[in-house]
Amino acid sequence: MFESLSERLSGVFDKLTKQGALSETDVSTALREVRLALLDADVALPVARQFIDSVREKATGQAVLKSVTPGQMVVKIVHDELVRTLAGDGADQGLRIDSPPATILMVGLQGSGKTTTTGKLAKRLHEREGKRVLMASLDTRRPAAMEQLAVLGRQIGVDTLPIMPGQDAVAIAKRAKQQASFGGYDVVMLDTAGRMHVDDALMVEVEAVRDASKPNETLLVVDSLTGQDAVNVAENFHGRVGVTGVVLTRMDGDGRGGAALSMRAVTGRPIKFIGTGEKLDGLEEFFPDRVAGRILGMGDIVSLVEKAQEQIEAAEAERMMKRFQKGRFDMNDLQSQLEQMLKLGGMQGVMGMMPGMAKAQKQMEEAGFDDRAIKRQIAVIQSMTKEERRKPDLMQASRKRRVAAGSGMEVQDVNRLLKMHRQMADMMKKMGKMGKKGLMRGGLGALLGGKGGMPPGMAAGAPPSPPPGLPGMGGGLPMNLSGLGKKP
Repeated sequence: MFESLSERLSGVFDKLTKQGALSETDVSTALREVRLALLDADVALPVARQFIDSVREKATGQAVLKSVTPGQMVVKIVHDELVRTLAGDGADQGLRIDSPPATILMVGLQGSGKTTTTGKLAKRLHEREGKRVLMASLDTRRPAAMEQLAVLGRQIGVDTLPIMPGQDAVAIAKRAKQQASFGGYDVVMLDTAGRMHVDDALMVEVEAVRDASKPNETLLVVDSLTGQDAVNVAENFHGRVGVTGVVLTRMDGDGRGGAALSMRAVTGRPIKFIGTGEKLDGLEEFFPDRVAGRILGMGDIVSLVEKAQEQIEAAEAERMMKRFQKGRFDMNDLQSQLEQMLKLGGMQGVMGMMPGMAKAQKQMEEAGFDDRAIKRQIAVIQSMTKEERRKPDLMQASRKRRVAAGSGMEVQDVNRLLKMHRQMADMMKKMGKMGKKGLMRGGLGALLGGKGGMPPGMAAGAPPSPPPGLPGMGGGLPMNLSGLGKKP
């Protein structure tokens, strides 16, 4: 997400930070390019204009122009303004569901992803916050809409209101509230039918549902790919229903991100969650400061660590840590790390959260280093026998040919994987001697490229050759995919 905007802005700020002193002309030229980048990213014109005016006011003062690092000061001002634009006052960022049974009303256009988002949010509340959730579909128009929500409920282990044919949306909402009260539920989620904001009859219906259910939260689900029109939708829904928050879906497919930047400024309503994929765990809480960091290429290490803690089991992490401390690292361990990386969002997901890796990420994508490369590495390991996985030193010429044929790869691909394993094994042995703290600190340092903050092979315009791993997060995140990129 935000790839296009991030790329444009990084080019602008690279020029600024490389200069020594800055003149007001330099700042004005840079801000003109920032304005064009914002408009190209589908940011609403009034928002872009207000953003640039606010930054210019702060960036053309004598304190900036005469500071030791004026270029970096301008970048900081832009970052702070991005956070302010995305967050507003920040007072109403979280969900207000303290008084059970709290009601969450889901509204939005047809096809925006309301039902899937309802399931994702219910799963999040149930698993992370321990809430007892009841979901109810109020969509009496779309065929099998109620059955779809019931299927999602079974998948995530959340109850759904039994279907009673013939009831209208208001009657279903009242029945859901009653069931939630009698059943001791913490949260009841009402999934309404999709409706156009210009369809007065349907908007009157959702207003009646709101009046009958008195929701704690009214969340507008908007497809971010609709660009500036998403802001118009939000304005209209907020005017009729009174939206308390926004959920932007398909953010993983939106390289521009203009809707996210415009939404808060235009509607005054916070973005509370963003959808990042079709899987039911593809829902992230929206943190304005972290998103601003991603846009400016500063990364989001906090979110990466949080995601790792969610995806990686503590018992498995402890087991791997003990193996590393004993200097043990075989092909099974390497496969485990590769699979963990896929769980964390793959190459793109991990590198997008790492500081200073935006350019490296693009270079690697152009070179063909993607999640398919990781899956091919796993295929090579799975083509080995159990003995070969435990003892990679057994891999001689005939065995390499057999494994290559079994995985659909070439012998040189097997050699590259074995070389990567040896490098990682050596690193694990060194860090294992330093104890648990050494593994944690050393692993993170390796991932971020040591003191310089850049991974090996990335200095001076060299082709990307990412570091071996992040042992502190359940045994490591292997990143060296050299040679397994372009493959049919």
